[in-house]
Amino acid sequence: MSFRLKIASLWLPEYILKKELDKVARVTIEGFNDVLKQHAPERIGEIATKDKNLEGPIEERRAAMAMAHNNRVKLLIDVLGYENAIKIGREAMFKVGCKLGQEARQRLGVGNSFKDLELAAKILYKILGIDFKIENSDGKLFMKVNRCYLSKYYSSESCMVLSAADEGVVHGLNENMSMIFKERITAGAQECIACIYGNNGVKS
Repeated sequence: MSFRLKIASLWLPEYILKKELDKVARVTIEGFNDVLKQHAPERIGEIATKDKNLEGPIEERRAAMAMAHNNRVKLLIDVLGYENAIKIGREAMFKVGCKLGQEARQRLGVGNSFKDLELAAKILYKILGIDFKIENSDGKLFMKVNRCYLSKYYSSESCMVLSAADEGVVHGLNENMSMIFKERITAGAQECIACIYGNNGVKS
């Protein structure tokens, strides 16, 4: 395990959390805007006027980011219809998540072990206000999210689209691993549950 990953897993000062959250907000919002440029270019300005500045405590920044996501997912659904919007939105967010994961892998010195992946994911989720645990059930690995700050703000549709970014981050952190969400708090579940897979099937 790299020294950088170890240190970041133990301590991240508030100013770094804010800086990293601002980056996540910027690249995800840009990802949505790129899709909207293709399907509703005349309405990007309208959406931008609803965005709140990312400033103040990290909780307020998370809320502002979530509302910006909600507005863009709602517009996508208005323009493309529910199924197409979810599909196209998830494809865009998966790509954004992959890039974030790849950058984090390089920056933190993430290796190929599952422990490295878990630690790096915990660091990135801490920025978003999300806690999770990994459980092994009958040889299958699951990530269970028991606290998600963003779930207070996300619509079910936004959560479905943005969870693709999380799935992309995992793949970006380790190209041999994949993750797929099966249950979500925003859809009424007690906790979010995602299956974690290796290239040769379910990771055990």
